[in-house]
Amino acid sequence: MNVLDSAEDWSIILSIIILECLLSVDNAVVLAAQTQTLPTKRQQEGALLWGLWGSYILRFIMIGLGTFMIHMWEVKLLGAMYLMYLVVDFFRKYHHPDTTQAKKKTKQGTFWSVVVQMVFMDAIFSVDSILAALAVSVNPIIVLIGGLVGILVMRGVAEIIVNLMARIPELEPMAYCLIAFIAVKLFLTIPQIDIEIPSGVFVIVVIALILITLGIHFYREGQLKKTK
Repeated sequence: MNVLDSAEDWSIILSIIILECLLSVDNAVVLAAQTQTLPTKRQQEGALLWGLWGSYILRFIMIGLGTFMIHMWEVKLLGAMYLMYLVVDFFRKYHHPDTTQAKKKTKQGTFWSVVVQMVFMDAIFSVDSILAALAVSVNPIIVLIGGLVGILVMRGVAEIIVNLMARIPELEPMAYCLIAFIAVKLFLTIPQIDIEIPSGVFVIVVIALILITLGIHFYREGQLKKTK
């Protein structure tokens, strides 16, 4: 139990939690967007909860395999392709909505598929955060504690984003524009290309998209009030 008694170890754990949160901003955006495919608020919150436990179990396994994950560029490639598929699929449905009752029933039956997708995406995004955590400390217990608390905080951020999407509908297409950027960012990190987009650039893109989306939202609200 030296981990619990050492102030130095706890400071490392805190550093890993902060690192996890910073590296998981894009993950939170993806998770929030995925939960929007569920029809009710209760299902969205349930998916986040079950996805949390699934991510915890997978994180135990992945930390144990952490030393081998540096070679798993195929996972990043697969993740980038899957994210781009989500973007294309969303905008296809966004511009060609199908409001039939059959489609609605199909949509309501996707709860567990969303949970599985969330756990799968967390595994892909965890590659970078686990490797970064292992670079801070080689103690698997410290890395595990920091990572698990980081996942919990990240799920909280995702829930905030979900609530904002419910109030500002324009945030959902914005999130998928951001997911497209994340997919490109993830693809560029594979060893064959090896281009790392700085986190500062990512933050600027996020802020710019949010400001543009809020501008569109309030403009539409203003136009709607004028017509009343």
